Amino acid sequence: MNGPASPRLAISVVLLAVLFWTVDAWAANVVLVQPPSPSPAMAEAIVRVRGELISEGFHVEVIAGPKGEQSRSWLEQLAAARQVDALVAVFGDETPDSVEVWVVDQVTEKTVVRRIPFKPESDHAPKTFAIHALELLRASFLEIDLRPNTRPGEAKSIPPAVVHFVDSERLPSRSRRFGVEIGGAAVIGLGDVGPSLLPVVRLGWAINPSLVAQLAVAGYGSHASVQNNLGSAQVAEEFALLGARYRFILGRHLRPAVSLAAGVLHTRAEGEATSLYQGREAALWSFLLDGAVGIGVALTERFEIAFATHAQVAEPYPTIRFDRSVVATSTRPSLLFTLTLGAWQ
Repeated sequence: MNGPASPRLAISVVLLAVLFWTVDAWAANVVLVQPPSPSPAMAEAIVRVRGELISEGFHVEVIAGPKGEQSRSWLEQLAAARQVDALVAVFGDETPDSVEVWVVDQVTEKTVVRRIPFKPESDHAPKTFAIHALELLRASFLEIDLRPNTRPGEAKSIPPAVVHFVDSERLPSRSRRFGVEIGGAAVIGLGDVGPSLLPVVRLGWAINPSLVAQLAVAGYGSHASVQNNLGSAQVAEEFALLGARYRFILGRHLRPAVSLAAGVLHTRAEGEATSLYQGREAALWSFLLDGAVGIGVALTERFEIAFATHAQVAEPYPTIRFDRSVVATSTRPSLLFTLTLGAWQ
């Protein structure tokens, strides 16, 4: 068994494109309208608000408002024309103590206004403004009625990023940061190597309610088989992966997720030949790239069951040869279907 280093960049690019498309499909859109000539402190505050919203899963665009006095109708028309989920605008000139902020909320279909404390001379002014602006937007979104609409045709589609933004405020104050998941994986090779089953263990650390760093190991499962008229081979795989998973928190129970990880793959093959040939044993270490989409269901506050579909690509990929002829390849790519039960503390 050996591993020719033929490039599979196209497969990796497609895999990444699918993952990013999935993330994009769950996002929501927000426009930030800043004053035509913002002060350095206000410009920094807008950057902070934009960064916080992006980290929460929103698509954010910053535009400059027109000179002169804006109106509620102008903002509402702008929000409707751009088809955004919300618009946050800073109105008028900055006073010594506060600034006027408007939120046009297209999800709850209302507009709110509030004067937010802002002292440009303070080093903490941008951070304080960002906190208050996000609280104002979240307070507007909090009026969403997440229960099913009883009148057909009137249910309004709520972007998952908005639900997560609101629900993060409702989550228990004691966040559960560390988790252990145990389960199994069904491995299906696309290169004539038979299927196999592997036990899987994952360790997770929740950086925030949505982003989880994780370490996964799998191995010591059943052997895949390859055979023809010249002989047969038993193939075993073990791998270790380090990566991240992004969870979209939909209410209390559903957790759709995408993940990307990289690590090492160890492949072992044991051949058995007919009387005319001699079987050999071989092993190969490879770089492994893993991308997945899946969904988790929270059973209780601590326990979660998760299902995911993975695509794995190895470099170099393992090949099985009988009498110098390639009869099968592995992880070029392979598909994995995992089912795990996790406990978080």
